[in-house]
Amino acid sequence: MSTSGTTHQARTDLDLAGAAELARQLRVDSIRSSTSAGSGHPTSSMSAADLLAVLVARHLRYDWDRPEDDRNDHLIFSKGHASPLLYSIYKAVGVVSDTELMTEYRRFGHRLQGHPTPVLPWVDVATGSLGQGLPIGVGVALAGAYLDRLSYRTWVLCGDSELAEGSIWEALDKASYYRLENLIVLADVNRLGQRGPTEWGWNTETYARRAEAFGARVLTIDGHDLAEIDAALRTASEAGAGAPTVILAKTVKGSGFSEIEDHEGWHGKALPEDMAARAVEELGGTSDLLVRGPLPTGDHGAVPTAENEQAPRPAYELGEKVATRKAYGDALVWLGATNPTVVGLDGEVSNSTHADEFAKAYPDRYFEMFIAEQQMLASAVGFSVRHRIPFASTFAAFLTRAHDFIRMAAISQANLRLVGSHSGVEIGADGPSQMALEDLAMMRAIHGSTVLYPSDATSTVALTKVMAETPGISYLRTTRGAYPVLYGPGETFPVGGSKLLRSSRQDSVTLVGAGVTAHQCLAAADVLAGEGITARVVDLYSVKPVDTATLAAAASATEGRFVVAEDHHREGGIGSAILEALIPGLRMTHLCVRHLPGSGTAAELLAAAGIDAAHIAAAARELVAAD
Repeated sequence: MSTSGTTHQARTDLDLAGAAELARQLRVDSIRSSTSAGSGHPTSSMSAADLLAVLVARHLRYDWDRPEDDRNDHLIFSKGHASPLLYSIYKAVGVVSDTELMTEYRRFGHRLQGHPTPVLPWVDVATGSLGQGLPIGVGVALAGAYLDRLSYRTWVLCGDSELAEGSIWEALDKASYYRLENLIVLADVNRLGQRGPTEWGWNTETYARRAEAFGARVLTIDGHDLAEIDAALRTASEAGAGAPTVILAKTVKGSGFSEIEDHEGWHGKALPEDMAARAVEELGGTSDLLVRGPLPTGDHGAVPTAENEQAPRPAYELGEKVATRKAYGDALVWLGATNPTVVGLDGEVSNSTHADEFAKAYPDRYFEMFIAEQQMLASAVGFSVRHRIPFASTFAAFLTRAHDFIRMAAISQANLRLVGSHSGVEIGADGPSQMALEDLAMMRAIHGSTVLYPSDATSTVALTKVMAETPGISYLRTTRGAYPVLYGPGETFPVGGSKLLRSSRQDSVTLVGAGVTAHQCLAAADVLAGEGITARVVDLYSVKPVDTATLAAAASATEGRFVVAEDHHREGGIGSAILEALIPGLRMTHLCVRHLPGSGTAAELLAAAGIDAAHIAAAARELVAAD
């Protein structure tokens, strides 16, 4: 089961007969590669082979030798498990060899992973968690239509199983709202999912009504009729629809091999060697057809450069009471003036997160996602693909709804800046449904993430700028209430740092807080000072990475006595970050939210949770008295 390895000149003028030959090769290579690996999804690849053959050969405008060309169309496999098909396409266009396809697919240490990732330069984002490719495609298309002003199109291959995901319909809703006619969805309706039939099987009429209800233009075709496919792709490419296009292609899972066509029980299973040999023979044998479709055209465009590097940085008076969420809004406007690649998104709470200030200042770079947090995160990923610096904000509690999108964004190596406001019991009377008490744990668990929790307006502005300059996924936790400014405008706040708010050689206990509890620690230190107990106070504004050196020095100076107070659950927050730092000699009292809170004032709820100044002072007394 190997090809001859003969090199042929790539064909650039494939007619439908040539596309049929390409589709045949894609099926064969999907079978060969997955059988060689001993795993994979050949049947899911075979059903979409005709769609992709016509697309790649005749409609996808892409320079395969220059994947960085901003004029290129974007191709996103939302059904990422069909990676044998995608990698077979890469072989057909000549960027992956047959040897690599046959010996490195799904193998340790190699780039042809089980689901596509941006390790490959032709892959924009990691897919495989179903229902995410299309929402991300919306973000890419938004950038093309509203920011890049380039004519590239975003093509997204979806499976019919993932049409049961709510995120798919969030995506179509927002794509229609923003009139994204540069977004084209190829829905591979092959009837069978992992364990059996999909929700609606081949009932394309139901899918069509739903997509039309969300504002899309719908074209329903036979997904194995190349003439119908070609006509639909041509229609979808034409401007003027004022809406995204959904092509519903009725297909057969395992198409091309009679022994498994439309048979249950073959999802995610490589064919055994004997069956694979019969399948390749039935399909007409191996081949090395090389194909190049149309190239992108038009102006290359350019990412904008700095507009106003002299824009005044927000500044605050010491002691002035300012909510950190308000300082975030101020900082975002300032960044928007100095860097035109900054983009703002929010989930219909911008008047609370203060992202509305950016929206007013730069309406052409602000995108409202309404109450659709998953789509907000996905759009931010799409903007990251298009070289923008996205800041996405909502109440911190609501980011948990989009956790899987954040997790996948890390695999995509996306650059995201996430901001969660109204965190912890400090928000008061709104009650527990609005209190983020898990967000620090969630964000700390994201691979390569940076987690920041400023305590005042000055540090918020500085850290918002730091986020813009920090690659990967960063998270800023802001507070609802207004608290005194602690730092002057000249202070710096590097990632991985902390601040000593109180420090002396007589310190006998260390109080560690962040955000609202940094102020509670200061108040507790004042109480303790009146009793003759000198406390060191650490503002741990960088929760990940944590400032191990400052913490270790504090532990040494105060004989390991630590009181850590945080407006968060016990698991995964600031206390966990400190314990995981393995500070020598640490004896830590951890004050955190251990019970289900209710409504009340901020002061009442902080006291009830045991994280106010009085409880911090009491815990410090106990540690000192124990010695």
